[in-house]
Amino acid sequence: MTTFRKELCLVRGGGDLATGVIARLHHVGFPIVVTELPFPLAVRRSVTAANAVYEKSIQIENMAVQLFDSKSKALSKSKEGIIAVLVNEAIPEINPTIIIDARLAKKNIDTSISDAPIVIGLGPGFTANLDCHFVIETKRGHSLGRVIKDGKAIDNTGSPEPIEGRGDERVLRSPKDGRTRWNVKIGDSVVKDQVLGIIEEKAINAPFDGVVRGLIHPSVNTHKNMKIGDIDPRQTENWRFISDKALSIGGGVLEAVFSCLKP
Repeated sequence: MTTFRKELCLVRGGGDLATGVIARLHHVGFPIVVTELPFPLAVRRSVTAANAVYEKSIQIENMAVQLFDSKSKALSKSKEGIIAVLVNEAIPEINPTIIIDARLAKKNIDTSISDAPIVIGLGPGFTANLDCHFVIETKRGHSLGRVIKDGKAIDNTGSPEPIEGRGDERVLRSPKDGRTRWNVKIGDSVVKDQVLGIIEEKAINAPFDGVVRGLIHPSVNTHKNMKIGDIDPRQTENWRFISDKALSIGGGVLEAVFSCLKP
């Protein structure tokens, strides 16, 4: 797919919710550059642009995502419809029209309303009309994906949304500091108490029967209680697709963007 919009989008962060935003922008023709950490912390790697940092070139649904080592290459390929990923913790000098802070840090790290003509923050930590032009609600419920033009998103609860009654227990957390050696891969079916992996000789067990929805990359140095995986209690192939939540948030971003741009 060749882009047909001239306005460059910079998406800061390539996690699962960010990738829903990227998909929405991509499908209406925006050139997109994504910035990520040297060792991204994304768990749902099968559907995250961040995974290109590890795999160099990936396909997510119908999108080609590729890691580049220079701004010039990233800009050039973004105009061809490639989702271009750069390892860059700051805002690269690429003059984007639109910046979306999709790092989901639950606080504003360093984004300013003056960074671009259109600046959008996802979730709590941002205040519309103060440090960005729009905030997009990321909490599931009646307000998910809504565009906030004045004020803040709902505060972070610290708990994942339940799936078939499974909330906190579906999240795998590191039992101690170290790197993970996984015995399974994303998409595998698992049974309760199965050893999924090991960190420093400490086993990580499946909390219930289900499907592996996400696993942190084994090269990441984890710390105790850090989120490192996700188990879905349903026997489903949803792990292969961008989530409904991510796409809903992406729809909110599109509304905000097109409210500012000329057709």
